[in-house]
Amino acid sequence: MKSVLFAGRLKWSLLILLMMCVLTAALLCSCSRGDGSGEAERSAAGETVKTGIIAGQILDGADGEIHYSYYIPEDYDENRMYPLMVTMPGYDMMWFGEDSSGANLNWDGFRVWTEQDEDMIVVSAQLTDWGETSARQAVELTEHFIDDFSVDPSRVYAAGYSAGGETMSRAVSMRPDLYAAYLHGASQWDGEFAPVAEAGVAVYIFMAENDEYYGSQRARDAYDGLRSAYLDEGRSDAEIDEVLQMEIPDDEYFSERGIYGNYHGGANVLFADQAIIDWITSQHK
Repeated sequence: MKSVLFAGRLKWSLLILLMMCVLTAALLCSCSRGDGSGEAERSAAGETVKTGIIAGQILDGADGEIHYSYYIPEDYDENRMYPLMVTMPGYDMMWFGEDSSGANLNWDGFRVWTEQDEDMIVVSAQLTDWGETSARQAVELTEHFIDDFSVDPSRVYAAGYSAGGETMSRAVSMRPDLYAAYLHGASQWDGEFAPVAEAGVAVYIFMAENDEYYGSQRARDAYDGLRSAYLDEGRSDAEIDEVLQMEIPDDEYFSERGIYGNYHGGANVLFADQAIIDWITSQHK
């Protein structure tokens, strides 16, 4: 009789152990997807945060998976508040499957923000389109980082280049309350103007005079639309100049920097201009 009871207890003990192993494996799997609930980003209590560049993460968003990588300063301290930069690359660095993962990490539009004297948190997604879906995903990713890290809500910035600019111009106009400033590089403006002006978002527009893909007129149209919206808000010309800038360099500007032709791609040189970087990061809500 005792042997039967022992065998029964052993069976139940092994079953419980097996269930615990399955649960542990499931939890570890969910953490590895970078959904913000595990050690891939931070512990549940908030005491473990990986620093440096963390690549190949996935956020299970409302509109599907968001593939992204991010940077946390090496001396990250949850008792401090950090500026956040959300930066979106062009078409060639978007998500095209596993082989494209991390293609944006060597991009100057990501790297430059990680190399500033002031520590910043930087996140860059590889989205799959440049329309309404990608804009909603950019907003969701922004909110995810504001919620999960020590972000200064008055210093959340955005940058978008080419297709990434189409996305971020929509995202910034969709949720202008989130962003203090936006760097719009070599792209067309697909968002609205009025919400950006109403919220006082600062915008810097950069486009080559002879951009082969969009043409510089689209930059001028964006500038004119934003300026008109700011005027409708009752701002003076001087006040508008403090929050709205446009730069359309000619071919000589690029040749001086060793760039001859392919001005659309060559406009990435904007990320080497410290004056532009400083202008963006000087803005506050």
